[in-house]
Amino acid sequence: MPRASRHYIPGFIWHITHRCHKREFLLRFRKDRYRLTRWLYQAKKRYGITILNYMVTSNHIHLLVKDTGVKDSLSRTIQLIAGRTAQEYNNRKHRKGAFWEDRYHAVAVESGEHLIRCLVYIDLNMVRAGAVRHPSEWEFSGYNEIQRPRRKYVLISYEDLMNLAGYPHYDSFRKAHRGLVEAEVERSGGGHQAHWTQSIAVGSRAFVETVQQKLFFRALGRRKRPLVEGMELREPVVSYNPLFEAENADIETKNRYF
Repeated sequence: MPRASRHYIPGFIWHITHRCHKREFLLRFRKDRYRLTRWLYQAKKRYGITILNYMVTSNHIHLLVKDTGVKDSLSRTIQLIAGRTAQEYNNRKHRKGAFWEDRYHAVAVESGEHLIRCLVYIDLNMVRAGAVRHPSEWEFSGYNEIQRPRRKYVLISYEDLMNLAGYPHYDSFRKAHRGLVEAEVERSGGGHQAHWTQSIAVGSRAFVETVQQKLFFRALGRRKRPLVEGMELREPVVSYNPLFEAENADIETKNRYF
């Protein structure tokens, strides 16, 4: 099937998921997960994206970011971190061939309560996979950085995250975030929620309709579906997502390498 065209909607919060080729565990080595976070730090400095959360697992990554409205800032970020990570791994292992699936998936997320739920969903990824009992045990994720802000090599934009989540003070946001995570840990991660990895947009009805309007004719065939809390704009069952040349597939299935 031919590739879908790229479609850019500036100024949104995006939950981006990208997986290794054929779901292989190409990020199983700590060295490669570490290097990916270093390239993410470089991308933040070069392209000015606002990082709200991240998760680097053994076979895929999650990024929760807000773009600055600068065209191609997100695509350049993915190109940098994915390209350099793959290059370093292939050179070290004398390997040839694809490291990543050719498309990544991007979901527009509304600020406020929907942002917080997406944040927690990302945090609990490795708990759901059975690799750890608590997100604090997984080194390459944003949970520990959110709870204990850094002074060097800062990836997450703490003030932006606090404001977009709707909290007046960082301490109150951090306390609420920790409480929500603890509640989900007791439920063993809360289970898979496909709308965070397979939708086009998640939020209130007004937010989802705004995204749909901005897609214009590209929104044809996309359906609004109610969730337990809010609504999603769902991609029809086809091979590719119209946003950012994304792959329309569950990113988290059977991620149990530890």
